Amino acid sequence: MQLETYISDLLYRYECVTVPEFGAFLTQRVPAVINDATNSFYPPKKNLSFNEQIQRNDGLLARYIAEVEKIPFEVANEKIQKRVKILKSLLTQGETLTFNNIGEIVFNSEGKILFEPSYHLNYLTDSFGLAQFVSPSITREVYKETAQTIEKEIPVAFTPEKRKSIPYFRYAAVAVIALTLGGYVASNYYVNQIETHNQLAQEEAFQQLDNKIQQATFVIDSPLPAVTFNVTKQTGNYHIVAGAFRVEENCDKKINQLKAEGFKARKIGVNKYGLHEVVYASYETGQEALVELHKIRKTSNKDAWLLVKELD
Repeated sequence: MQLETYISDLLYRYECVTVPEFGAFLTQRVPAVINDATNSFYPPKKNLSFNEQIQRNDGLLARYIAEVEKIPFEVANEKIQKRVKILKSLLTQGETLTFNNIGEIVFNSEGKILFEPSYHLNYLTDSFGLAQFVSPSITREVYKETAQTIEKEIPVAFTPEKRKSIPYFRYAAVAVIALTLGGYVASNYYVNQIETHNQLAQEEAFQQLDNKIQQATFVIDSPLPAVTFNVTKQTGNYHIVAGAFRVEENCDKKINQLKAEGFKARKIGVNKYGLHEVVYASYETGQEALVELHKIRKTSNKDAWLLVKELD
């Protein structure tokens, strides 16, 4: 029978575990300890001790053995008695009794029992998971005191020196200037592109008009009365694009189709890819254009998109 195993189990829950006719193992709770000399920390624990004067059977050990081994209480007591006789015999022969995770018991020269506790287990359940550790010493104050001593013994003269600031703000200013110039250049480039595009389109239109005028001969004998048409010119820089076509004939077909559906469709010119752009309509405000774009995408053309462009 592994008597020390049962004793060890009970030491977690009780402060006194008595082995009848042999003695009692006692535990006493002690707080955490910090050893300043070694910078060691020891968590709270239970200190173990042994008292051979307490030998009265309180039934605690026997009941626990009977419960674990499923045997009667009387049988458990008999097992304890047999084990105690063996332990006493070993002690009288000068043997050292080793109780695993509890400690060692031996007779001294005066015939008294000496107990050396084991420190392998901490029987305090509140300290479960805590272990002792050593922290490196902090020497900041030592360095400070040493520096103060040196300053007292050896005067140090400090020469004022211009502080060198990290040129973060200089870099930030350069970045802002660069971004400003970049935005200005990009804006000018964009405006120039629009002007160039518009100029080319205008020249091409004038050339086509001149050719038609040269091919036609007008003879007006009796001029007709003047007819006035009220034509509403679309304005605005927000255009809902219906599509872009390589062949201008397809562009015209799309315009006729959209007009038949009730849209104020028109061509707004050729983009940088050489495609003829057709729009549903143009609007003065972006909000108005977005509302109409949402309607068009929902009802007829999910690929329609919004173009922001200033037209002549």
